[in-house]
Amino acid sequence: MPARMRHVRAIAVVMGCASVALAVSVPAQAAPPRHGNGIERAVLPAGDGWAAAEGSTTGGSQAAPEHVYTVTNRAELIAAFKDAGDAPKIVRIAGTVHGNSDVNGTPIGCEAYQQGGYTLENYLAAYDPEVWGRDEVPSGPLEDARAASAKLQAAAVNVNVPSNTTLVGVGKDATIIGASLQVKNVSNVIVRNISFKDTYDCFPQWDPTDGDEGAWNSEYDNLVVYGSRHVWVDHNTFSDGDRPDAGQPHYFGQIYQQHDGLFDIVRGADLVTVSYNVLKDHDKTMLIGNSDGAGASDRGKLRVTLHHNLFKDVKERAPRVRFGQVDSYNNHFVATRGSAYGYTYGIGAESKLVAEHNAFTVPAGLDRATLLKKWSESSLTAENNYVNGRKTDLIAVHNAGVPTEQLTEGAGWTPELRTRVDHPLVVPVLVALKAGAGKAPGR
Repeated sequence: MPARMRHVRAIAVVMGCASVALAVSVPAQAAPPRHGNGIERAVLPAGDGWAAAEGSTTGGSQAAPEHVYTVTNRAELIAAFKDAGDAPKIVRIAGTVHGNSDVNGTPIGCEAYQQGGYTLENYLAAYDPEVWGRDEVPSGPLEDARAASAKLQAAAVNVNVPSNTTLVGVGKDATIIGASLQVKNVSNVIVRNISFKDTYDCFPQWDPTDGDEGAWNSEYDNLVVYGSRHVWVDHNTFSDGDRPDAGQPHYFGQIYQQHDGLFDIVRGADLVTVSYNVLKDHDKTMLIGNSDGAGASDRGKLRVTLHHNLFKDVKERAPRVRFGQVDSYNNHFVATRGSAYGYTYGIGAESKLVAEHNAFTVPAGLDRATLLKKWSESSLTAENNYVNGRKTDLIAVHNAGVPTEQLTEGAGWTPELRTRVDHPLVVPVLVALKAGAGKAPGR
């Protein structure tokens, strides 16, 4: 039987121009039902990727009864994190949590954040290249209004996850929409069994100097691991939900891009295992290391394991790697006919990528030389990978097809932290059966 429910008087959140004060009462369930303990109290298995090195990743598995919470909206989620602090905690997501929402969890629109007379129509009129030109980034009152509006949204969308946390979805339908979970400068975090959808930027910035034709630039990933150690991300689904890039309008000849990445691991993050997730229907999917100039903070870090994940219809960065020792094995990469495709693995500055025992399913006519993309001079190991059921030397195919971007073999290290390695021919079936939210064992 569950112990007595208690209530924590929590935060007051002020949402800018509307001056909406949110007084929140958060239920903390003292003991989850016994059938839920399998996933909620689980820890990373020994030897399961880089997050198992130099200690263990246990999240909130040792949470006291008063630090087990069930939350149903953004305000309750923030209040639970605040109440427990860095003590071990289990935070259970029940139903759908909206990042852009009022005190009751009801979704709100972009107009709730608008400041200083900003509207998209006014912005488009002011910075149309025929009016503003193409030599300078926008400035002036409407750009200031856009920036102020964006700052207000960021205060709602970005949610910081403390150390010693297990964040876990209840059942098969736990969903977070429009929020960006920030695992920032903390340690020992587990995120499992959640569908992350559509973390969208209401206020993209137009930059006419970005590339030859200009571009719309946006903020927010579904999940960011930033400067943190010992993080296990397992059995989640990441996507743009009902707002795919393919359906967005074009302004000034460019897609009105309201999404950044799906899931990034950056700024000296280290000892991360990413297993049995689905990442789908997105453009810039995953960065491991976000800058060529970050060597001072990133060298010797960004040790990440990716295994048994599905990357489906993602255009690029699956992942793009800088500096890190990244072990990517037993993943399934799928590009369906008609989907936008640029590359899968991006080989960046001083990266040490090992890509082995993976499966690729691609349409006829897709240039297999583009499965790899060389951004900087780095070596990699790419062995025993299968494309459409055939063993393929990815490096040899790339070098033959892109003679101006020759890749050299040998990442310079051999992964040891693997609990199982499956033959690439069975990986598509295993990943289809087991990867994604709602499929975590013990849920």
